[in-house]
Amino acid sequence: MTRTWDIFCSVVDNYGDVGVCWRLARQLSLELQQSVRLWVDNLESFHCICRTVDPAFESQDVSGVNIRRWSKTLPPAVPADIVVEGFGARLPARYVEAMAGRSPPPVWINLEYLSAESWVEGCHGLPSPQPHLPLVKHFFFPGFTPATGGLLIESALARTRDAFQNDAAAVARFWRTLGVASCADAALKVSLFCYDNAALPELVATWSAGSAPILCIVPAGKALGQLSVIAGRSIEPGTRLVLGRLTIQATAFLDVDQYDRLLWACDINFVRGEDSFVRAQLAARPMVWQAYPQKEDAQLAKVDAFVDRYARGLDAATAGAVRSHYRTWNEQSRGAGRCWEALLARHAAANAHARVWAADIFKGGSLAIKLAEFCQDRLE
Repeated sequence: MTRTWDIFCSVVDNYGDVGVCWRLARQLSLELQQSVRLWVDNLESFHCICRTVDPAFESQDVSGVNIRRWSKTLPPAVPADIVVEGFGARLPARYVEAMAGRSPPPVWINLEYLSAESWVEGCHGLPSPQPHLPLVKHFFFPGFTPATGGLLIESALARTRDAFQNDAAAVARFWRTLGVASCADAALKVSLFCYDNAALPELVATWSAGSAPILCIVPAGKALGQLSVIAGRSIEPGTRLVLGRLTIQATAFLDVDQYDRLLWACDINFVRGEDSFVRAQLAARPMVWQAYPQKEDAQLAKVDAFVDRYARGLDAATAGAVRSHYRTWNEQSRGAGRCWEALLARHAAANAHARVWAADIFKGGSLAIKLAEFCQDRLE
């Protein structure tokens, strides 16, 4: 059954939040034939991950989704059947009052951040009656098990990914679109998307002096800025810089579909936050994740919980290499070079495991489908 949806996204960290909300809105529209409005408070950032979005427009339709500018003076709008707060975005008071005046009231969802921690299963789907209004908010947790809300996985994703990865001509065409003129098969291809990280200089030094040539593809962003400081020169999109055995290829910021293909085309992916974290897992390639840094290193518990889950089924040496690199990278501590060498030595095992892991997390279900079913049950 077609329902109306309002998804609200406040862009906190440039791209991750809007990336998740956009993928959800697009899948609800294109695959589940839902009627979706996506309210975003920063269309400039949205444009970076979806070039079709024009920041000058207050309202526009892209991929079947009606995209609205979410400004301080939200225009009057009839609330949808289902209202989703992306990562706890605070809804406008006027809109909440309109929700309370609707009969029946909308299903109200707080879409939470992804975590591999065990407590998520017990909190997924819990209701929170609002104290002063006849409304109930439900907490919806993405996750890695059937007892959670699953992950954003398009129905054709595995088929499209495999077709691309098995088509050398398609991969070569993709590299040309990024301006990578020479992508030698002998070079290990690494994508780098991270927050500022104090461990990066040591990692770059290790790559530069290493025994294996490395091609590091870096979209515009924080990582490119930090690499410019490390290299002692400005590195702009389009720049190709050789530092010993390391070649840095800088590109423009990629939209979500191009970024998926970058992850598919590389041998190892460094990712951050949530959206790229999930997409790297679905790419079936080894990866290193940097969680969003928090006070007193609170993010390390999330990293450890994920590695505990991810490393199941790995041999002891590979599991140890993965755990050490994740820990060092997220602590931003010394030892990044040594941990890289250990991980590289176990690359074949890590690569085989990444494909098994990608297939396994599909079993947790599609977030868009599970969310639609959850809301439909509460509308009937």
